[in-house]
Amino acid sequence: MSPRQNNRLSLVSLALGVGMFVAAQGASAQPAGASAPSGMKSASSGGSVPSADKSFAQKAAIGGLAEVEMGKLAQQKASNDQVKQFGSHMVDDHSKANDELKQVASSKGLTLPSDLDATHKSKVAKLEKLSGAQFDRAYMTEMVADHKKDVAEFRKQSTSGKDSDLKAFAAKTLPTLEDHLKMAQSTDAAVKGTKASASH
Repeated sequence: MSPRQNNRLSLVSLALGVGMFVAAQGASAQPAGASAPSGMKSASSGGSVPSADKSFAQKAAIGGLAEVEMGKLAQQKASNDQVKQFGSHMVDDHSKANDELKQVASSKGLTLPSDLDATHKSKVAKLEKLSGAQFDRAYMTEMVADHKKDVAEFRKQSTSGKDSDLKAFAAKTLPTLEDHLKMAQSTDAAVKGTKASASH
């Protein structure tokens, strides 16, 4: 091979090497995630939803799942017909509210919990061990306490929530929860043989 050909080959190699180096630099200089298609946001981020509204949605989802789980237990284990009927109401109403909340959250890229947290799992486990009148009393005590808390949280979200859709969901669901609280208080009174407390 003549020196001229050799030089030409060296120049071609050099040019290729520089070209590859520049291409590599260009690729690494791209901002992170720039190559990802637009709109590929993480499903759990819900970046546009304020943290207080996100927290409300997470709590409401877990609370709703717990009401359905405990309501199913009441349908199986309660000895009092009124308690069984209350449990049936919980399963129907909270399943419906859970589905509505899922739709709102999904439209915002928010992923809601699909399982109970440790606190609610413990409550369900305690109720699973009871039966008859013992179950009735423990379940209704839980329902009164739960619904007092739910009413307070939903009322707060319906007036001071920043996200308009979650605020509307809270306002729409609140009257049902207030009815549940009244029902829980009168059923609780019936199984314990006391007068219903009218306080929220």
